[in-house]
Amino acid sequence: MQGSQKVIDALNAGLTIELTAINQYLVQAKMCKNWGLNRLAAYLYHESIDEMKHAELLIDRILFLDGVPEIGRYDVIRVGADVKEQLENDLALEIKASKTYNDGVEVCTAEKDAASREIMEQIIRESEDSIDWIEAQFEMIKQMGMENYLLSQVGEEEKG
Repeated sequence: MQGSQKVIDALNAGLTIELTAINQYLVQAKMCKNWGLNRLAAYLYHESIDEMKHAELLIDRILFLDGVPEIGRYDVIRVGADVKEQLENDLALEIKASKTYNDGVEVCTAEKDAASREIMEQIIRESEDSIDWIEAQFEMIKQMGMENYLLSQVGEEEKG
């Protein structure tokens, strides 16, 4: 089905964010695992997988609309040298994702593409969950200090 080029462009803008996030979260997960921060590593690894699922949704929709998924486009992948910098970079990326998808929802609404809009709205909700989680980490760091926060991340991977 031939879709609106404006919608395809909006979907590809989201895809750029997702491809960037997959890599950023994966590298950070591996770094945290290397540092012995197994709980944080597990969370970041699962975030990377969730971003891959988002990318798959977007690619499938772009193909359905007879568009070409632009998988060679990446934003700057920002891997922090320490946990605080990683969380700051992740927060900035998730905020950018939320804005990109909110803009995309407006395009989809104007182009009368409810299915693409629903995909973007789903990803917005998940991005906002990530923003909330990251902000909670900063609050824990503020209340307990970085050393105690890091100590809380050393344990075994949490299941579920």
